[in-house]
Amino acid sequence: MAAGLVELEVLGVRRQTSVDQVVVLLLDVSGRRLLPVVVGATEGAAIAAGQAGVVPPRPMTHDLLVSVLSTCGVEVERVEIVELREGVFHAALVLDTGDRVDSRASDAVAVAVRVGCPVLCAPDVLDESSLEVEGTTPEDELAEFRAFLENVTPEDFENAPPEGPTEGP
Repeated sequence: MAAGLVELEVLGVRRQTSVDQVVVLLLDVSGRRLLPVVVGATEGAAIAAGQAGVVPPRPMTHDLLVSVLSTCGVEVERVEIVELREGVFHAALVLDTGDRVDSRASDAVAVAVRVGCPVLCAPDVLDESSLEVEGTTPEDELAEFRAFLENVTPEDFENAPPEGPTEGP
């Protein structure tokens, strides 16, 4: 793991119908903080599909990127959410060559769920944007989100515009 970064677990994608937002929920592995990242409907569907292991008949963008990297003999070692600037999350794909590829947080997470690599976050980003998990145990939260993931479909995220802090253009 990269020095100083906090490992996150991708709990899943949730549509908040009350505010018509799609949110990716990331939990620090110690279970103390939840990092919600508002994403577009398409990106949310891509993450949910990747987590569910859905294999489309033709590769979607994130599947294509993973395939191209693999064909070139390069692997994604980890994803790092490195900054929150003006309400926008910035991330990077860290390749096994040591190269870093700038990315939107949602795209980076969509790749991470496909290749099974760790998602890490800068502590200052967590300090600024995370929520303390209170009232329930991390295991309860995980069970609730996993149950949600079992029933979610990509169609659940259609026509949901992102609002508030996002992962950027």
